[in-house]
Amino acid sequence: MLASDSKSAPVHITEDEAALYDRQIRLWGMEAQQKMRNATILVIRLRGIATEVIKNIVLAGVGKLIIIDGDDVAEEDLGAGFFFTDNDVGKKKVDAAKGKVESLNPLVAIETISSFSALEPQNLRPLVQAVDLVCLTDAERGEIIRIDNLCRTLNKPFYAGGSYGLLGYICCDLLKHDYISPDRSAPKDSQKNIKVSTVYPPLETALRHRWTGLTKRQTKEVNPAVLFSILALWEFQARHQTLPSHPDQVQDLETIANGIISAADVHKQVLSTAPHELLLVIIRSLSTTAAHEFSPVCAVVGGVLGQDILKCLAAREPPIANFFTFNGNTGGATVCRLGMLS
Repeated sequence: MLASDSKSAPVHITEDEAALYDRQIRLWGMEAQQKMRNATILVIRLRGIATEVIKNIVLAGVGKLIIIDGDDVAEEDLGAGFFFTDNDVGKKKVDAAKGKVESLNPLVAIETISSFSALEPQNLRPLVQAVDLVCLTDAERGEIIRIDNLCRTLNKPFYAGGSYGLLGYICCDLLKHDYISPDRSAPKDSQKNIKVSTVYPPLETALRHRWTGLTKRQTKEVNPAVLFSILALWEFQARHQTLPSHPDQVQDLETIANGIISAADVHKQVLSTAPHELLLVIIRSLSTTAAHEFSPVCAVVGGVLGQDILKCLAAREPPIANFFTFNGNTGGATVCRLGMLS
């Protein structure tokens, strides 16, 4: 259940709100819409992925959105960041975007924080305590793990998402998540639903997942080349404190990826420490594009992430479990269950 110790009494949906959200209420039911109406979401960092997430959750009718970003709008933000215009260059991102976000749905309260000092442990803890769910975007691995661990301490569901050129990802730690799902064992025309519980591991644990025992077919079905390319990129970033930006860095990325694949015990007929064609294609692309945003990739990944946050809040459908990847080279996506307990 999503809850916050500092929250006031629940707000009930009015007749006007019910009319506005009629289509969603027909899809998910009044109880689910009520949960979204009373939810407070924290979104950290306002780039292309977050822009899509914010659009979706604000239009869906969450109660309150808090956005943290200390950066100014740069010219390169104008491509994927549709909350920004040429006139916003040089302004704080959250200041430039706030009015446009509010115009999407005046019923949603918008709060902005224009300094990354809010992410310092002593400041972030009370913020996380006061919200129902945290969404971190475009962060490096260490920050993802740090904020996930804090969310676990405070019993708050956590999502992270981002893009690297033509690749995108979503990972999540929803603790013990309960949701309502159709009963697959019932007759096809049955309307019976059952309660399902899924237990998520900490992301720090999930990233050490071993693939031991999976058959060649099972391994190929989850298309691990994209996943391990992203994991290699995170390791490169941790070692060099920057993203790759030159073809000369292909060898370093490949060596890192091979080491991670070997340690994870991936089926060698699918991916091995020998050069793998698909893996090399992705890594060569990452070596020059990882630091850049592409609007179509942000639209797909941000759309999926925003929708999954709403699933989590409504508790009506199974959310991502627990690592989603998108390959813009092929338009394909896959979900890998890393260290999932149930």
